Amino acid sequence: MEGHQQQQQHHQHHQYSSSVHIDTGGGGGVGGDRFPQWSIQETRDFLMIRAELDPTFMETKRNKLLWEVIATKMREKGYNRSAEQCKCKWKNLVTRYKGCETMEPAEGMRQQFPFYNELQTIFTARMQRMLWLEAEGGASTGSKKKASAQLSSDEEDENEDSEGEKANYTSTKKKRKMIKAAAGGGGGASSSSTAAAGGNQHVFMNSLKEILDEFMKQQMQMEMEWLKAYEAREEERRKREMEWRQTMEALENERLMMDKRWREREEQRRIREEARAEKRDALITALLNKLRREDDHL
Repeated sequence: MEGHQQQQQHHQHHQYSSSVHIDTGGGGGVGGDRFPQWSIQETRDFLMIRAELDPTFMETKRNKLLWEVIATKMREKGYNRSAEQCKCKWKNLVTRYKGCETMEPAEGMRQQFPFYNELQTIFTARMQRMLWLEAEGGASTGSKKKASAQLSSDEEDENEDSEGEKANYTSTKKKRKMIKAAAGGGGGASSSSTAAAGGNQHVFMNSLKEILDEFMKQQMQMEMEWLKAYEAREEERRKREMEWRQTMEALENERLMMDKRWREREEQRRIREEARAEKRDALITALLNKLRREDDHL
């Protein structure tokens, strides 16, 4: 049992060392002093290729050939990068992204890391694919798919064939043989190891389910807030439109009343003009008749 704990501690220490031994700049990782730095455009093209192959990375456990495919695609774009350089660059970017997510304040870190949005898009699409798989395949099938997807994610890249891990594997085999010899048979140790692995997987699945539930709740909450804001804007628009219609109707009524009053005044003026004209004509006619009678008398 002590040998098994020492093995786990040694493996965790190896993973921590491998995660810490990552350059924070744009270098290629292994042999970063011998190879040119990654430019911003080259890194963006690399992330675009990695995003296209991310579903395939999530479906397979051994992705060594996939990194060769990425290196080939990079050469097609004019970049001379090996599969190991691409893999180390991806580890560096993921480490920087996780640092932006965990460090405080996060906004300042994101401004210093120019590829935060590209990595966030990749991981968001990965989460959506996992949700779709869970919805299509049911609870049990979805759990198996999610577990295999997580095993083949970025943490799986760190456990691929390297010289340090081969040495760890050899020492682990020796420790297991010593434990079996001391215990008089390896059945109990194997069963306890299997039970511990099953318990860890169960805890992992529960935590993953909690994360997915929280993600769905946030999505629903955002959708509800957006719907409320949209309804409020629509209601405000309807109110403004109603007020505008009422104002236009009042202006139209006022214009009609003014037009009616103007017509009435014009009609009264015409009647007065006609009356004055009739009086003038009658006066002129009477004057002419009087002058005519006076001429007749003369």
